[in-house]
Amino acid sequence: MDFLKQFDVKTSTIFKVAGLALVLLILLALMFRVVGSSFTALNRGGVPQEAYYGTGGVDFDRAISKESLSARNGIVPPPLPESPAGDDAEAFEVTDYYATVQTRKLDETCSAVSDLKEFDYVIFENSNEYDQGCSYSFKVKNDHVEEILGLINNLNPENLTQNTYTIKRQIDDYTSEVEVLEKKRDSIDETLANAVSAYDEISALATAARDVESLAKIIDSKINLIERLTQERININEQLDRLERSKEEQLDRLAYTFFNISIYESKYVDGKEIKDSWKQAVQQFVRDLNDILQDVTINLVNIGLRVAQFVIYFFILLLAAKYGFRAAKYLWMR
Repeated sequence: MDFLKQFDVKTSTIFKVAGLALVLLILLALMFRVVGSSFTALNRGGVPQEAYYGTGGVDFDRAISKESLSARNGIVPPPLPESPAGDDAEAFEVTDYYATVQTRKLDETCSAVSDLKEFDYVIFENSNEYDQGCSYSFKVKNDHVEEILGLINNLNPENLTQNTYTIKRQIDDYTSEVEVLEKKRDSIDETLANAVSAYDEISALATAARDVESLAKIIDSKINLIERLTQERININEQLDRLERSKEEQLDRLAYTFFNISIYESKYVDGKEIKDSWKQAVQQFVRDLNDILQDVTINLVNIGLRVAQFVIYFFILLLAAKYGFRAAKYLWMR
């Protein structure tokens, strides 16, 4: 206090200086936060795309961004790794088209594709419509492919990819599996017929010998064998039915060409994107301001308490060392 009296420092002056220092600290912290956020936004290329297209908790179709549409539709299924046997692979060729369209007239462009449902030679398999675009998957009879390609080209697609591949190996695999299962079924039928005939002969001998116990065992064994072989035959028939359906589906693809079209909206000025970017910026500003207020209030008090804690520890250690030294000196002198 004598030191303060030499400078004639008033209590009000001390509080004013402390208040100005606190305000200056808040302004500096705010400035560093804003500058740091600006550099972070620049490094990321602006506002994160989540602000434009949303994150978890929204519709899957709504969550598809322009980049994901382009990336997804740019991926073409790779050809089969192994070449099929024989020289007739081209007779089993199937063609797929993948198109991505960028438009400023979203409703009109989507309608141009969805209106194809009216044609009986166009069969839609999947369609999705959302705020930023639409996507369609359909197949067209081969006789009308050029007509549909012309319509798609009129939409000025950003990219149009053709992928042609053969399904002969799949057809051959189905045929081979069917042949194996049919042979297995014939073998079961033959085994079942022979077993029934053998059991009948043994049953006749047991009946003639009036061996009731043996006859009962023979009948029980015959029933179990018939049930087991019959169940195996049922299982094989079910597998054959599934294979036949799969084979028919593959052969059906030979009569059609498949189209996958994704359309997304591209505007020079998108009010929704601008609104979302402002919303994201305001939210980030509020978070930064809240962090600053916490730093200069709660966190500052916490730091002060931590410092006071270490000061108390220091004085405790100092007193312990002082009186410990005196005790040691006293014991030494004795």
